[in-house]
Amino acid sequence: MNIYVILKQTFDTEEKIVIHNGDISDEGVKYVINPYDEYAVEEAIRQKQLHGGNIVVVSIGPNRIAEALRTALAMGADEAVHISDDRIGSDEFSISSVLAAYFSKQSYDLILGGNFSIDNGGGQVAIRFSQLLNIPHVASIIKIDIMGAQAVVLRDSEGDTETVEVTLPALFTAQQGLNEPRYPSLPGIMKAKKKPFHHLTLDELGLTEAEISARTERLSLFLPPPRKSGQILQGELSQQASELVHLLLHSDVKAI
Repeated sequence: MNIYVILKQTFDTEEKIVIHNGDISDEGVKYVINPYDEYAVEEAIRQKQLHGGNIVVVSIGPNRIAEALRTALAMGADEAVHISDDRIGSDEFSISSVLAAYFSKQSYDLILGGNFSIDNGGGQVAIRFSQLLNIPHVASIIKIDIMGAQAVVLRDSEGDTETVEVTLPALFTAQQGLNEPRYPSLPGIMKAKKKPFHHLTLDELGLTEAEISARTERLSLFLPPPRKSGQILQGELSQQASELVHLLLHSDVKAI
């Protein structure tokens, strides 16, 4: 079975977000594999253990992403593909178009990814990407069973679960609860240094900058306003109730 995992590198969840000149500052910041993508890597390893095959992890971005790919190799993936080109932006259309160009030249049975990335939470890349490949896509899965060319998955549906059966090849995005990702072992880290690590650019994928030009534009980026301190109402209960109604009617916070 040819198993692929698409992953992204994001800020460590413990990092403090700092806005500098309209952009998020990454000075001194620790980067990690997007947590939802870790579930995808782990599931790829488990499916390989059940069905055999080869696992390739694919990521798009700057040189620092190599660290995330090396971590996935240390966990148990077999190969890594790093697509890096200054002409590739962060727009979901651009990313999905580059991925589709790469996968159009590959033979794949199962593609896994995270349900969304914790940095922007868009959750669009997998949906766009699967449509470009014209393959089934099931999001937010918490269980997957593969039998031959069929996959039966459970997906989280806002507190409920749905059972979906699709024919492979297909793309699935992982939700928390699918598994518990393993930590890279020392032998795994040592083996990762010798595993194939491929580098590609737009030219090697046969794409031009115009073909992947962004379809969206970010106009501004800012942190939410500081949270105001609470207010204790004084007086009799009737006075407090009246004051509360007045505050709700004349504040920016809407009561539900």
